[in-house]
Formats: sequence, structure tokens, C-alpha cells
Amino acid sequence: MIDFYATGALMNNLKTYLVGIILGIANVIPGVSGGTMAVVFNVYDKILEVISLDFSRIKKNILFLLLLAAGLATGVLLFANLVDWLFASHPTPTAFFFTGIILGSVPFIFKRAKGDSFSPGAAVFIAAGLAVMIVMAVVQADESVSAITSLSVPVFFWLFFLGAVGAVAMIIPGISGSLVLLILGGYRTVISAISDFNIPLLLPIGFGIIAGLLAGAGLVRFLMTRFPKATYALILGLVAGSVLPVYPGLPSGIASTLISLAALIAGTALSWFFSRSESASPEAS
Repeated sequence: MIDFYATGALMNNLKTYLVGIILGIANVIPGVSGGTMAVVFNVYDKILEVISLDFSRIKKNILFLLLLAAGLATGVLLFANLVDWLFASHPTPTAFFFTGIILGSVPFIFKRAKGDSFSPGAAVFIAAGLAVMIVMAVVQADESVSAITSLSVPVFFWLFFLGAVGAVAMIIPGISGSLVLLILGGYRTVISAISDFNIPLLLPIGFGIIAGLLAGAGLVRFLMTRFPKATYALILGLVAGSVLPVYPGLPSGIASTLISLAALIAGTALSWFFSRSESASPEAS
């Protein structure tokens, strides 16, 4: 006799691991927000609970967290090169696939933003989120800024600030932390410090990341608790607007168009399936 409860639990665990892989892949894609992917697959709230050190919730969701972390590591270590190759060799269909993933989550997020009824105030927050993403898309980052290689007191506080701002940006759906660092002129310094394993520079960056994660997660959780509809309306605008840096433009040629359309449909279906199944799960609340 089939144990449907055990089978369902196994499928939920497999889904969590697969979501972790997708989040890991998202973190190595320029312009794609890890926060967006977390919202898309309905694990954003649980991740915030971990970052904000809610130990009772951490204990309750320990299996979920372990599976998600294992998936994240798998996505980063095993699929980073594959995704880089796909973007280099087949950029348009790959970008359409991730565009579909974002679009497929919109009905789920809209349902949370709408609540019992849609209010004009929610439309304002959605528009605000879209406006932020439009500004992020049009701002030209200066990639010619030289990397800082030695530490001083002013540099320490500057790197701490970069780490904190980058961490907060990673938490906010739709915002790419790497793009924010580019705009601030600190991207090359951070990447250089990591690649060279420059401990004196990595320490203030690391302290800033910890401070940014704790402060950002606490703020977002507060907003979600006190103003859930407004917060999800803003997130809806940010997520919908995050299509802008990912969307590659119209494909050229019939074959490329058909492949890109298939990739868009596949990404949308994948996102819709995970959003729907996770929101229907008792453990999702």
C-alpha cells in the first residue's frame, strides 16, 4: 500500500532542494535578483526568519533550511558554469526562460498584495516598485572605477558601507546587489578582494554584510507583519520591474523566436507550478 503522506513529504523535500538549486543559479547571474527568485518560489518569508535569527522558527524549519542550503550549494558549484555557457552561447532563449520565471510568479504575489480586495493604495506601491526598477535599469554604472587594494580607516568604513548596502539589496526582491555595487563604484573592489582573498579588505565587507542582512531582514519582516498588503504590493512592483534588466529584446529569426517562446513558456510554467504548490502546502504558512 502506498503511503501518500510519506510520498507527499518526499516530493516537498525534493521541491525545496530544487528551489535551492535555482536560487544558487540566480545568485551567479548578473542582473537577476536572488530575492526575486525567493519570492517567486515562496520561500522568501522563511529565509527572512533565518536571517533575522528567529530561533524558534529556525528549529521548526530545520529540514527545510538544510535542504535549501544544500540546493544553493549545488546550484552555485555545479550549475554556475552551465548557466555562464548558456548565457554566452544562447543568451536570448536563456534570458527568456528567466523572464518567464519572473512573470509566472506575478499572479501569486498579486494575490498576496490584493488580500480580500484591491485598494488604490496598493496600486501606488506597485507603481513605486516599478519606478525603482525603471531607474535602476536606466542608471549607467561606472565600471572604470579602480579597485581599492589597501586598507585605511576611511576605506574600512567605506567597505563596511558597501557590504551593508549590498546585503540589503540582496534581500530586497528585484534589486541586484552587484548592480548596486556597480552604481556606487565599489563592485571591482569587492570582486577583487574576493578573488585575491584579501583578508584586510574582506573583514569590513563581511562585517557590513552581516549588519546589512540583520537590519534589512528585520525591517522587511516588520513591514510584512505590520503592513502586509502594502509590502507585497511594493514587492510586486519590484519583481515585475525586474524583468527589465533580464529581458533581452525581441529575438531575430523564426527558429530563435520559437525557441525563445518555448523557453518563456517553460519558465512561466515552472514558476507557476512551484508558486501554486508551495502556497497550497500547509508548511508554506
